[in-house]
Amino acid sequence: MPAATPGTPSLLRAMNDRAALELLLTHGPLSRTRIGHLTGLSKPTASQLLARLEDAGLVVATGTDGGRPGPSAQLYALNPRAAHVGGLDVTPERVLAAVADLTGAVVGSFELPYAEGAGAVDQVTEALGEAVKAAGLQRSDLHRLVIATPGAFDPQTGQLRYASHLPGWHSPTLLDELAAALPMPVEYENDVNLAAIAEQRLGAARGHEDFVLLWNEEGLGAALVLGGRLHRGWTGGAGEVGFLPVPGHPLVRQVTRANTGGYQELAGVQVLPRLAAELGIEATPDRAPDAPHAPHGPHTPHEPHAPHGPLVAEAVALLRRAAAEPEGPYLRFLQSYATVLATGLASLVAVLDPEIVVLSGAVITAGGDPLRALLEAELAELAPARPRLVTGQVRERPVLRGALESALAATREEVFDTSR
Repeated sequence: MPAATPGTPSLLRAMNDRAALELLLTHGPLSRTRIGHLTGLSKPTASQLLARLEDAGLVVATGTDGGRPGPSAQLYALNPRAAHVGGLDVTPERVLAAVADLTGAVVGSFELPYAEGAGAVDQVTEALGEAVKAAGLQRSDLHRLVIATPGAFDPQTGQLRYASHLPGWHSPTLLDELAAALPMPVEYENDVNLAAIAEQRLGAARGHEDFVLLWNEEGLGAALVLGGRLHRGWTGGAGEVGFLPVPGHPLVRQVTRANTGGYQELAGVQVLPRLAAELGIEATPDRAPDAPHAPHGPHTPHEPHAPHGPLVAEAVALLRRAAAEPEGPYLRFLQSYATVLATGLASLVAVLDPEIVVLSGAVITAGGDPLRALLEAELAELAPARPRLVTGQVRERPVLRGALESALAATREEVFDTSR
């Protein structure tokens, strides 16, 4: 269908359609009267709009608002099956795939552990295929797929950079091979950038245009959101803060070959057992209570996911114990970690002057409010600007959630445009 001409009835209908669909997405089921009230449309116009959207398969009747005074009114809701999207979170240990419907509800997921010698195309197609199967769909039913990886694909060369530790993902023809193997549009994004999108849409960064997300799990990373938009840099490497040279650690040269840098060596997850040992704190490989063992394979969205690797699990256990009893050696442990984190974060704050800094990833968030407060105090002494530090609110698979949110945003733009 040709695009609507500005000022024509078809354009006005499309604008009203989008407004109604956005309201249903935000508020859930609404009556015709309520939609008319929220959009300013008359009852006849609201009725015509709902009939049009119902015929298009975008809206479904979903019961009545019984229990209120007066006659019951028919309720209408966004049709969750009007579109589906996929998201993948790729790490050296596994590929985690999920499928979401148009409302954002996860309807199928699958975790594929890394197998020696497995190629990226095989990993992606198998993990996605099993998640789609768990959702009762076919791969061709997906409108869009967003794949999260460490590092970033260079826009000029199409090759993955800053992630030499990710096996099987460095072929110069990889993007072409994936495009040939997948029937839907595919986008690729840095994993920490997608955690920032999750926080921007659903979590601690809602309503903020300028923020930094600092991430620490297997590696240190950051996402930069400026003017409400991700800043990726010329090669996609903006936010690869682990490579920052920082005081407190000797210069690391040939950083891409070493796949590490000063900030990673100073404040990465691997330093926490040493900091604890120096204070006489026993580093026990205790599991985080919200990350119990789970079998690999298909599972529902509410089943527990597999725990992090042993180094992250140990760091999380240490920080949680310290945050639960922040005194004596545990307090000094938190102070030491806050100092090394602030050393690199101060450079980001000095350059970007963000409104807030979101602390995300299992390691940093394990320190809870005691670590956040100590880090904020350290940062106030090292940086001229004093942004508010907040703990991330999207705790369940934030990278995967961000991949789904990114795919949903683009898909809703297309599906909600009834002028097409």
